[in-house]
Amino acid sequence: MADITHRKITTDQIEMFIAEAGEGPLVVLCHGFPESWYSWRHQIPVLAEAGFHVVAPDQRGYGETSAPEEIASYSLPFLVGDIVGLVHALGETEAIIVGHDWGSPVAWTAAQWRPDMFRAVASLSVPTGDRGPFPPIRGMRELFKDRFFYQIYFQTPGVAEHELQHDVALTMRKMLVGASGAVERGSIGFDPTDAPPASDYMLEHMDDPGDDLPDWLTAEDVAYFTSRFELSGFRGGLNWYRNIDANWALGGAFQGLKIQQPALFVAGDRDVVPFNEAAEQSMRATVPNLGDVIVLPGVGHWTQQEAPAAVNEALASFVKSV
Repeated sequence: MADITHRKITTDQIEMFIAEAGEGPLVVLCHGFPESWYSWRHQIPVLAEAGFHVVAPDQRGYGETSAPEEIASYSLPFLVGDIVGLVHALGETEAIIVGHDWGSPVAWTAAQWRPDMFRAVASLSVPTGDRGPFPPIRGMRELFKDRFFYQIYFQTPGVAEHELQHDVALTMRKMLVGASGAVERGSIGFDPTDAPPASDYMLEHMDDPGDDLPDWLTAEDVAYFTSRFELSGFRGGLNWYRNIDANWALGGAFQGLKIQQPALFVAGDRDVVPFNEAAEQSMRATVPNLGDVIVLPGVGHWTQQEAPAAVNEALASFVKSV
């Protein structure tokens, strides 16, 4: 199996810490929150063995990658620009892009804005669709009113940072297990009627699994994720959420623009991100060349970590086909 190596690479705006393996056409893997390149530890060697140069960066604000101070520096034009800059810095002109969680909007948007560079796109967990009629956070506030929702909670600078950074190992255990397939949930996503008061903190409503971790997650995995956030803190990752409405506003120029490249979507049927027939129809309307849509039974939000064999098979088949 191909060895994973690490280095820092300077793009046109920031310095990125990357994990990489293999030679051949470039595949870029974009992680989500609260994660790092390590989320792709099971995919990097497999895709490298399949004949690709696989690169998984710690994205802006994570790990050893640059973390600008300004909240506005974490909007999609910057996040997509980082990946464009990474491709250039690697001496390439095109790549296949894959995203999970927050990495999925980066991947979908990169494919939409730069079809000349990103010749195929795959997403895990988060589907795409056309731009909605109003800012998303405004819609969440109207839906949840006086009830808790994590994306609203993340909007006030300093509050979530204080809670999440108090005990990073505890935060990582609770979030990784709490959003996994170890927790049964329906297909509607977060239910406002079942949410605690908006004044509550987040972690107090999540169980601590302690040493009782699911099979896909080891104590060493938790320790590595913990070490990365002890290094970077959570501010950079949380700032991605603080640009949700700004991303909506900035996306007006691309309203109705299709993503024409070959595409793949993989999710779990216990994901915290709701996925159903309506979501698939919306995604297919925006991505007319979307091929397989794979829903993995018993899998939660951490798709590629919880079901590495199934995800590896799907991704390897997809990247070889394009």
